[in-house]
Amino acid sequence: MEFILAVREQEPVWKLEEMRSMEYFHWEEDTSLTCYSPSDALMYAVVHNHLRYAQYLLTQFQEEALKVPGIKCCCCPPSAPHLTLAVTYDRRDILTMIIKISHKLPSLHSYINRTSCFHLSDGKTPLHLACELLSAETVLILLGNGASPKILDRKGETPLDVILEQLWSSKVNVDSKKLCLNYLLLFSPSLNFKMRKILKENPQFWTPLLGDDTFHYLVGNKPATLYLTAMQKVLQCLSPAQFPHSIKALPIPHALKPLPRTE
Repeated sequence: MEFILAVREQEPVWKLEEMRSMEYFHWEEDTSLTCYSPSDALMYAVVHNHLRYAQYLLTQFQEEALKVPGIKCCCCPPSAPHLTLAVTYDRRDILTMIIKISHKLPSLHSYINRTSCFHLSDGKTPLHLACELLSAETVLILLGNGASPKILDRKGETPLDVILEQLWSSKVNVDSKKLCLNYLLLFSPSLNFKMRKILKENPQFWTPLLGDDTFHYLVGNKPATLYLTAMQKVLQCLSPAQFPHSIKALPIPHALKPLPRTE
């Protein structure tokens, strides 16, 4: 418990590592002596947004820090709890650190597309979760770094379904929802989603909301606009491991490039 409080209080890395490696009694299991693993420590660093400690753990331990902590579900594929936690708590700096490490390690090649436990979280990917939370910047970070918008959760829904369902059910935060939708379309050359039927049956709702071109593209009446098609082709050529820096090198108008991030 003292270790967790120390992480929350943003104590120096050297002190946290000294505390982490100290053994303590684990009364809940078999009263054996144990210590916090790098994976456990990274979870707490994400929750409490301790950037320096997260960077240290990911630099010094890499694969060990990104292991699934605790007891794994034998019926589900490996998950990415640290990535999921970073999305949930909107820790974008740590999220980016985790993704960079996953690009470097062959064993974590598909890490960004791992689903959560089907029994506990309906098999959602981090991209599903970012869409649920309407975190548009996180959605773009994930997509640009190789997150697939085609993966289905336990209900058979894609991240696109998640956004369209939110647009259908509520008029709150419409701008954020539409921004997430636009990002998903940029990285989705082909479309396959459950909400298409609802769009087709309710054109009077969707056309004013999405615009004529986007609505007819989603229901399959028209191809994508020339702009969307061109951007999809360009984005397919970018290396996920170099995103977003690769965008800045593109021969496109300066106005279309992302603004520099301010601290």
